[in-house]
Amino acid sequence: MSDMSSEVLDRSLVLDAVRVTEIAAIAAWKLVGRGDEKEADQAAVDAMRTALNDLDIDGEIVIGEGERDEAPMLYIGEKVGKGGKHKIDIALDPLEGTTLTAKAMANALAVMAWAPKGTMLNAPDTYMDKIACGPGYPAGVIDLDKSPADNVRALAAAKGVEPSDITVCVLDRPRHAEIIAGLREVGARVYLITDGDVAGVMNTADPETGVDLYVGSGGAPEGVLACAALKCVGGQFQGRLVFRNADERARAARVGITDLDRKYDLHEMVRADAIFAATGVTKGALLDGVTVKDGFVHTHTLVMNSATRTVREVRMKRPV
Repeated sequence: MSDMSSEVLDRSLVLDAVRVTEIAAIAAWKLVGRGDEKEADQAAVDAMRTALNDLDIDGEIVIGEGERDEAPMLYIGEKVGKGGKHKIDIALDPLEGTTLTAKAMANALAVMAWAPKGTMLNAPDTYMDKIACGPGYPAGVIDLDKSPADNVRALAAAKGVEPSDITVCVLDRPRHAEIIAGLREVGARVYLITDGDVAGVMNTADPETGVDLYVGSGGAPEGVLACAALKCVGGQFQGRLVFRNADERARAARVGITDLDRKYDLHEMVRADAIFAATGVTKGALLDGVTVKDGFVHTHTLVMNSATRTVREVRMKRPV
């Protein structure tokens, strides 16, 4: 690991990451079930931005709420922090699952990752085809260029089970109808989620979720966040940007992407050690949501450090 990586990934910044996602999650939780996605997202954005600007970091948002003209806060390229020796790239989603929050559904999260400056893919706000699995498999066991059914067969063979014993997480979208049909034809179980594909990819690395594989297209920025999480715990990921029109290709050009057909793996998307933190807003498969009991607000956070391969669950309570 480089000196820069060692410097960025110190203990104090791990704890700082926890505080930032906690603050955003609490802000979003106040809007759970209120039916207003934009208000919930704005509350999380405002809280996360304030928390980041209170830190002794020289940070730049590389994955944020959009480009500068589209997002008043936490836009791609925005500088955050008070300054200092810690020069970092920041990927964030202050509220992954705005619809989940507005409807009081499970699995909404406040998510953030950071790594040394210049080491995260500056992914444009477009779609990305993705495939991911958890740790413990031979390198190359999954391949984005193979069919979902073939990937299930390969993963089953590596795991020593039948394809019918493999569970695949897929976003429930019309565009995934062919993928879902192919998975079911080979006998795999299909776990459909309505939103939140960062959590969907993370599920592959947690045996308790029962998810073996993630397949489908979702946001490219969320792909970078998911890669930061997998880098901390092990696993495999491949992604390819999807461009639907000239405007999206122009977005890629603005962030320096010239090979529009490139297939990225995990370590190309996050090229150095990273810290990843996620705090539950609503209760889900990975994390409990924010709750209030006996005059205290309670949060549940997962924080991971790829430099030390440590995963911690942090439960906090503070006066309301």
